[in-house]
Amino acid sequence: MSVARIRSWKVWAAVSAAVVGLTLPAVTATPAAATTTAYDTTYYKNAVGKTGTSLKSALHTIISSQSKISYDAVWNALKVTDQDPNNTNNVILLYSGVSRSKSLNGGDVGDWNREHVWAQSHGSFGTSAGPGTDLHHLRACDVQVNSIRGNKDWDFGGSAVSGATGSYTDSNSFEPRNADKGDVARMILYMAVRYEGDDAWADLEPNESTTNGSVPWHGRLSVLKQWNEQDPPSAFEERRNDVIYNTYQGNRNPFIDHPEWVEAIW
Repeated sequence: MSVARIRSWKVWAAVSAAVVGLTLPAVTATPAAATTTAYDTTYYKNAVGKTGTSLKSALHTIISSQSKISYDAVWNALKVTDQDPNNTNNVILLYSGVSRSKSLNGGDVGDWNREHVWAQSHGSFGTSAGPGTDLHHLRACDVQVNSIRGNKDWDFGGSAVSGATGSYTDSNSFEPRNADKGDVARMILYMAVRYEGDDAWADLEPNESTTNGSVPWHGRLSVLKQWNEQDPPSAFEERRNDVIYNTYQGNRNPFIDHPEWVEAIW
């Protein structure tokens, strides 16, 4: 199925089902292949071989051991984690792929700022040290594009986003460009494993809604699973995971190392 057909799936499916009563095929992707990493016998040793809630629990214990940074410190951290591999003076912006000067961080038109991929309002954690400053879901993003995304859930469809070619949005959802779909999925599902309600923060979980508002949920899980399969971890994403682990937080996003664990849990 082409990307264009997938993008119009919500509208087409509803109309077709109502008019002709068809049984609609599911939009699926080939499950991610099993991977092995240098961390399997060390960092992930208590998770390897598990599935379902046992795997989720084991990963939660592993990745909850992390250093926390301030929200101000996130500015300089993103200049390192999101650095353009072809131009060390720039960062790569989420949703658009644009390379922009590191010095243009701020809140004005033409600047980049700190995008919370798991929206701050979905769990009301704000910008406090913890989920509000966790680099595994914070990315450099164009100010205006960040505003358009807002706190919307994730789904296919909508109108083209100005300044972010390949991204789409409607009243309650946002679809990132193809090159960022897997990144978004793995960031959201990292947050769902890392924050389980046992450290003064809300229990963050994925669901199937696109109207989650301020509750600690983000949808749509079925779409995020498709995106994880559609867009495997890139070299940029893998380097970012390493930098966060080695330089800032001391923890990893397990779904970058093992994308097949998404299906093993959900």
